[in-house]
Amino acid sequence: QVQLVESGGGLVQAGGSLRLSCAASGGTFSNYVMGWFRQAPGKEHEFVAGIFKDGSQVYGDSVKGRFYLSRDNAKNTMYLQMNSLKPDDTGVYSCAVRVGILLRRRESYDYWGQGTQVTVSS
Repeated sequence: QVQLVESGGGLVQAGGSLRLSCAASGGTFSNYVMGWFRQAPGKEHEFVAGIFKDGSQVYGDSVKGRFYLSRDNAKNTMYLQMNSLKPDDTGVYSCAVRVGILLRRRESYDYWGQGTQVTVSS
């Protein structure tokens, strides 16, 4: 059973940066395609970024050029570096393992972490 734990969220001013971590236990992390999603109050879940086993990344349009996703297989951890943060980036950020086909669809993911709150003040 895969377990994921997110950390690194917090309150930051617009223009600032945060780095989120997603630590995995159970299974073989290097075999997983991983993703981040976020949900703002009253809004649908939004795909943020995904990373393949070879380290290649895919980003949602709203974060492209500002966020950077990486993974450290030796530490069983994925990192989301978030720069130039905007108030619209506020939400609960959750990581998960892709078990389906479509990288950008939440339904393709399982083994969700509990989420970490990111709040960007204007």
